[in-house]
Amino acid sequence: MRDVSGTGPRELKRRRMYQEVSEIAVRLFLERGFDAVSVAEVAAAAEISKPTLFRYFPSKEDLVLHQIADHEEESARVVVAAREEGVGPLPALRRHFLAGFAASDPVTGLNDHPAVRAFYDMLYGTPSLVARLHGYLERSETALAEVLGGGLDARLAAGQIIAVRRILAEENWRRIVAGEAVEDVRRDAEAAAERAFAVLEAGLPGLR
Repeated sequence: MRDVSGTGPRELKRRRMYQEVSEIAVRLFLERGFDAVSVAEVAAAAEISKPTLFRYFPSKEDLVLHQIADHEEESARVVVAAREEGVGPLPALRRHFLAGFAASDPVTGLNDHPAVRAFYDMLYGTPSLVARLHGYLERSETALAEVLGGGLDARLAAGQIIAVRRILAEENWRRIVAGEAVEDVRRDAEAAAERAFAVLEAGLPGLR
């Protein structure tokens, strides 16, 4: 897993640059459409050169996905922290996912704020972003598998866990986009998450 513990002046400056450029890019993409805005236009708006932008973001799609980059290794971090409490991986991940519902975390699909809706409409509605999102999910699986011990069994478990989280979130988002109220979706979402994690625990007894 990447070491993200550095908090010195240089690291803080780098993080601010990532966030500021990503926010500028997302604002332009939402105003005019992802495909209608060039990388050169984003660089100009951020007052940096195009080569500098590419040093921070290898692709145009990464400008968008940076907004959810903190979640990429989230499951792995949850498992590591839970071990210190003596809590098993699956109970910890279930607890964390349900806490995300309570907090209306956008990655759970339970958030209908207009800005969140616009961002996820762009994300799921742009084929190149959807394709890039698969790489994000693969990295999430890899990070989780690593803290679960590595090897094939850990990879299989991580793939199932990440898939469950993704499908639950996508179902919540689908219903909200269809016009259902967040609170109406929340009740079913919590019950569905409980069922899904119960199935995972039954199939992965070593992670209880």
